[in-house]
Amino acid sequence: MHVVIMGCGRVGSTLARSLEDRNHTVSVIDNNADAFRRLGPSFNGEKVVGYGFDQEVLEKAGIRRADAFAAVSSGDNSNIIAARVARESFGIQQVVARIYDPGRAEVYQRLGITTVATVKWTADQVLRRLLPAGAEPDFRDPSGTIRVDHIGAPEAWIGHKMIDFQIQSGARVAWIDRLGEGILPTRDTFLQEGDRLHLVMREETASAAYDVLRNGPEEH
Repeated sequence: MHVVIMGCGRVGSTLARSLEDRNHTVSVIDNNADAFRRLGPSFNGEKVVGYGFDQEVLEKAGIRRADAFAAVSSGDNSNIIAARVARESFGIQQVVARIYDPGRAEVYQRLGITTVATVKWTADQVLRRLLPAGAEPDFRDPSGTIRVDHIGAPEAWIGHKMIDFQIQSGARVAWIDRLGEGILPTRDTFLQEGDRLHLVMREETASAAYDVLRNGPEEH
């Protein structure tokens, strides 16, 4: 992936190094050139001085070849404007914005922009939302055997029973976030649009489970 990050504070620099450690390419935008020192001498990505809501600056950062965009500067307004430009002007689907005001965050979530409030923010949380589903789990047990993933409802499974998914994938749905509430699935629970699933699976079978998620149910 190529990821563009706006903001090179502690959060942005940590995120940039984490992505580069995972062999992704990164461009970092900041209006203060001195901020790039946080990236350290080993950082190989692009450093672009400017504002992340400026389309010319985004072009210099490689936004047209980017797979994801993170707006993690210190200003809510700048982050949201930049996130909307990345999504609406350049068609970037994986967009995350850091928001200090939780009330605002709910509004922007409805616009399709994933927001992370500062009170629960970590670079790892943003990282998991930028990378494709399954690339980085929310949790691994100490042995590395079991993982927990948090994903949006796969389109291919909407309207189908969760018990069928569990049987075919070998994964388990621990719970479902639906309309702001957590529900425990039963044998008769159908997946609905907008659901978010918390999946528990063995690390060794994760790839096969995600194939089942993408391909949809086998018809009997």
